[in-house]
Amino acid sequence: MTMPSTTASERDDAVSQQGHYAGAATRLAAFAIDQTVLTTAFALGSALLAWVIAVVTADEVKWEPATVVSGVAYLVWWFIYWAYPWSVSGKTVGMALLGIRVVRADGSSTGPRQGTLRALALPLSFMTLGIGFLPIVFGRHRRALHDKVAGTAVVYSWDARGARWRFLARQQELDPHG
Repeated sequence: MTMPSTTASERDDAVSQQGHYAGAATRLAAFAIDQTVLTTAFALGSALLAWVIAVVTADEVKWEPATVVSGVAYLVWWFIYWAYPWSVSGKTVGMALLGIRVVRADGSSTGPRQGTLRALALPLSFMTLGIGFLPIVFGRHRRALHDKVAGTAVVYSWDARGARWRFLARQQELDPHG
């Protein structure tokens, strides 16, 4: 069975969503993945630290979620989890898995200033009872409040070249003589 022939333009369109503003569903899914990863990593790290302290001191350490130390440690970890990857690569684990990344509003790569500002401003979008997220759904550039504060945007950024190679490989499998 041969597939209908596609033009170069159609093939390019199939892999060229790169640079388009990411939508609400993709961003929410990436956030959910990231929140799961960062909370799990914090819980495992806390358990490991408690175990190491118990082995070294022969005392049992209990990390209660309600304690001030645990709360502050979680907030510091939360900030580092978001700010560092946004500053260095523009992507967290969830964003990388879903093919999106943070860029400056002009499309250039983020730096430490944008990553830090965005992480500090992220709680503002929640503290406005979610109103800070509405521009993701209704705005032309899909920039939430924290994006506007940091001068950033979230765009699709999967590897278009890799996707094109996979597309061509599938075409070759379907039509080995073509």
